[in-house]
Amino acid sequence: MGRTLFCPPPPSRPAPEWSHPSWGGRAPHTWAGPRRERCEGQQDAVLRWKMALGARQVSRWCCLLKTSRAAEFPRRLRSCSITAHACREFAPLALLPSKKNVLLWRLQAYRHVSVLSCSPPDSAKDEFFSSPESNLPSPVEQEQAKAKPLPDLNAKILYEDWDDVPPSSALEEISEEEAVQIIAEPLLPLQSSTFRDYVDHSETLAKLVHLGVDLSQVEKRQKAGQLLLTLDFEKDIKKILLFLKDVGVEDNQLGTFLTKNPYILAEDLEALETRVAYLKSKKFGKAEIAQMVSRAPYLLLFSVERLDNRLGFFKNELGLSVKKTKDLVIRLPRLLTGKLEPAKENLQVCQVELGFQRNEIQEIVFKTPKILTASRKKLKQTFDYLHNIMGIPHHMLTRFPQVFNSRLFRIKERHMFLTFLGRAQYDPAQPSYISLDQLVSLPDEVFCTEIAKASIQDFEKFLKTL
Repeated sequence: MGRTLFCPPPPSRPAPEWSHPSWGGRAPHTWAGPRRERCEGQQDAVLRWKMALGARQVSRWCCLLKTSRAAEFPRRLRSCSITAHACREFAPLALLPSKKNVLLWRLQAYRHVSVLSCSPPDSAKDEFFSSPESNLPSPVEQEQAKAKPLPDLNAKILYEDWDDVPPSSALEEISEEEAVQIIAEPLLPLQSSTFRDYVDHSETLAKLVHLGVDLSQVEKRQKAGQLLLTLDFEKDIKKILLFLKDVGVEDNQLGTFLTKNPYILAEDLEALETRVAYLKSKKFGKAEIAQMVSRAPYLLLFSVERLDNRLGFFKNELGLSVKKTKDLVIRLPRLLTGKLEPAKENLQVCQVELGFQRNEIQEIVFKTPKILTASRKKLKQTFDYLHNIMGIPHHMLTRFPQVFNSRLFRIKERHMFLTFLGRAQYDPAQPSYISLDQLVSLPDEVFCTEIAKASIQDFEKFLKTL
């Protein structure tokens, strides 16, 4: 006899019964020996794993279904539990699955949600779909069919509970029309040398422009731009503006003042009030303080100690009285805010190089304070022409020190024209005397008609010959 391929199972292990209704009572093919036992054990393990996975997926799906229904009908679910009453409320008893259909329900749900690799063998699928029970609608489909005609009664309530519409995703696709309507504002630069990039986005800068502040000049000052961008108009700037108005700065002068001195916006208000109180203690009137602050915007940046030292310096160096010292700084408040080295050097030049006496220097400085801040080169050139060429002595220059503030070429033109006409006479004891004040202060028309006794056309023709 030939060798057979299959043999009956051994008597010690009876063949497994395949009598589950889902398989239609049909038994699959069997194998012989240990090989068949291993295959059967593997099939049992795979089937149990698939059944457990399907049950887990179905249980999760049921939880989601209950949650969605609870959100749709909140009032009913507040009065009864979700587990028991939800089934009685939403599904008739006739549609509830029986014990026999539970397995079918789970398998059908599993077939819809599982991947193809987890599906049962082809033979099992054929047997399942050939079963008459598998053609019946599943309990899940019956529940969905039953729930479709129910109206959405609480839709408005759900919409009212939503506070805001969730923002759209950055990856969401939009149409070309919507894309064209989008206006993308340029980002502000982290660094810039001009206010142009920030003025449209800063309320503080916009209000300063309305006040008359020239931002193109402010941005040239060191760290002034960074200061203004860090200040708040209502909290930091408004109180300083009110203080300046109390001091006496006019409204139309606030823009000019802040253009010259934007750093005052960062000063402490109490310190500013202390400096004004010090000036008042030195017998400066309110109008005088307002004039000094307006003409020297940096004055209030100096501490009380520095202001006191400046006043003491000019009083001691020039030998002036307290009243004359006050008058000096009122007419030229820049003496209190400028550097002291130029003033010291000009005093030395007047005494050593120009040959003025101490009392003459006091009179010159008191009448013309700008001589302390003038250029040393210009001061020496003007004195040389007046004294050595025009022959004006020191005491005459002391009487009319304003001549040092005039432009040198103007003095030369008029003196040469008078010399050409034979009228250059600067001695008070001689007839046709011409004072230095008239020489430099009168306009050209008045100078020609009253001093030179000539026409303006003659003066212009003479200037062309120079």
